[in-house]
Amino acid sequence: MRIIVYGSLRRKQGNSHWMTNAQWLGDYRIPGYELYDLGHYPAVIKGDGEIDCEVYRIDSSILAELDELKNDRRDYKRELVQTPYGSAWMYLYLHSVEGLKRIDSGDWVHRED
Repeated sequence: MRIIVYGSLRRKQGNSHWMTNAQWLGDYRIPGYELYDLGHYPAVIKGDGEIDCEVYRIDSSILAELDELKNDRRDYKRELVQTPYGSAWMYLYLHSVEGLKRIDSGDWVHRED
């Protein structure tokens, strides 16, 4: 199975250690989504933008760990989306983004540039 990561799980980011045993397949700029800044990590919702992502091949144990990480506060749901590498899971934010800073570039890594 595959997963899309767009924020703190990306390479050289604060939570990238969660992806240590995953196989990086490539980068992808996915259309139809918007990226917002929650502070230490981002939120993604469906929208009119594009976001920069990384796609990984993972096993069920990594997915279970990521589900636990993402669902700790019940802030995200997992949705299957299409990528050039095949279908992949992506975590979408469940709450309102009103009042949050949108990252117009769609790139969490370079959000301050």
